[in-house]
Amino acid sequence: MGKGFFNVPIAVNEPVMSYAPGSAERKAVSEAYKSMYNAKVEVPMYINGKDVKTGNTSPMSPPHDHKHVVGEYHLADKTHVEEAISTALEARKSWSQLPWEQRAGIFLKAAELIAGPYRAKINAATMIAQSKNIYQAEIDAACELIDFLRFNVQFMSEIYMEQPESTSAAWNRVEYRPLEGFTYAVTPFNFTAIAGNLPACMALMGNVVVWKPSDSQIYSAKVIMDIFKEAGVPDGVINVVFGDPVMITNTVLASPDFSGLHFTGSTHVFKELWKQIGNNIHNYKTYPRIVGETGGKDFIVAHKTANAKQVATAITRGAFEFQGQKCSAASRAYIPKGLWADVKHYLLEDIASFKMGSPEDMSNFITAVIHEGSFDKLAKFIDEAKAHSDAEIIAGGNYDKSKGYFIEPTVIVTTDPKYTTMSTELFGPVITIYLYEDDAYSETLKLVDETSEYALTGAILSTDRYAIEEATKALQNAAGNFYINDKPTGAVVGQQPFGGARASGTNDKAGSPQNLLRWVSPRLIKETFVTPTDYRYPFLG
Repeated sequence: MGKGFFNVPIAVNEPVMSYAPGSAERKAVSEAYKSMYNAKVEVPMYINGKDVKTGNTSPMSPPHDHKHVVGEYHLADKTHVEEAISTALEARKSWSQLPWEQRAGIFLKAAELIAGPYRAKINAATMIAQSKNIYQAEIDAACELIDFLRFNVQFMSEIYMEQPESTSAAWNRVEYRPLEGFTYAVTPFNFTAIAGNLPACMALMGNVVVWKPSDSQIYSAKVIMDIFKEAGVPDGVINVVFGDPVMITNTVLASPDFSGLHFTGSTHVFKELWKQIGNNIHNYKTYPRIVGETGGKDFIVAHKTANAKQVATAITRGAFEFQGQKCSAASRAYIPKGLWADVKHYLLEDIASFKMGSPEDMSNFITAVIHEGSFDKLAKFIDEAKAHSDAEIIAGGNYDKSKGYFIEPTVIVTTDPKYTTMSTELFGPVITIYLYEDDAYSETLKLVDETSEYALTGAILSTDRYAIEEATKALQNAAGNFYINDKPTGAVVGQQPFGGARASGTNDKAGSPQNLLRWVSPRLIKETFVTPTDYRYPFLG
């Protein structure tokens, strides 16, 4: 690494390990998986640096083997949430005053712990808890979380370097203060990296945090907290509570010291939280910052000049990696009729080669969806497509939850561009394809823009630069992350800052300085060197 501002190391993206058969990293994760799968771990809450056990517990089971219990976690009541808040506010007195380089050192150490001694453990926990195959776990729990931690330190130093002009008469400087009060992180099941980054980036900027992970991600959340504690995050800076999300959120948002929400999850929940914060606005000491990344109905558009094999690969990877449970996953596609025969051939060929099962078998590309609620929702939409005259299932369509929540990768072809699965977020391994006339490209782009309330990610595939430019302009507001000749997933920290608008969130771009700026409250300090002693100006004579 080179050196950046303030001598901070310039961040580089963590290399992705191959996990090829026979490799050392594959053996390490396999051993960690087997050990952790049968360990029956007990997960306490973490309040003021202490393990908090309530005796009121809930079991944890892998989505791909839901009758197997890998452990249990303890649930909060209101007093635990209140303790987390008061503890955080007490910790703020010291943490907010700690020099920035000391905070940076903690999270840089956390990155190195993940890159080294914790890599196999955090990947195995993600495979067990969230049913990710080894590659998906590696690019998420290891590489992306490492990248967040490293790049955030670089971004922080760049922010601090941004200073106003001064003159010989006055020295102007900006102090980037943490928010006054405490912040609240609400994180999703689908990315361990997001779960770690949301509380960590706020803490890095000097804030204190109450963190509520998803119930379906607690196993890997425990590993994250183990890492943060070993890295030296002081007691009370990040407090973790589990349990009833309504009770926890009501308690947090009722506090006059609440100063910020960092959220990733469903659009409906985010809107309700925004409304609740608005209703409480007169109670707060400061206007809370609200940052959210929510749902998506992400698209792939193929132009008639596109390479059919590339289109098919964009669909299979974009729609079916991690069972379509990425916010950025492709769930609708628009293919010209003249290209469809070749795309269909390659697509069905790829899907036929998929292996599905437990992530412990590293030859499996597809594993289970996260829980029974998701399974039932997806099964319902699949059954409706089977019965609908405007839809045809050409691949998949089967499902089974006897052992795990397994949904076959499913491709629906519809004759109705506004068919329900073209506009409704499903969050699973289901993509719907609409075939358009080859000469209706412009009209189709307008259709893409108007079909969904979301605007997270999207992709255009074409070898015609004029067609690419037309799509780039026509779909300007349809996706916060827009991909040309690629799938619409796989944003890399420091390279593709991530976020969308419309119903997809506030577009504050995780993995960039823009996001960190939301967690500071700048103070301008002007120091005058020769202070005036007379109010009179020359114009007075």
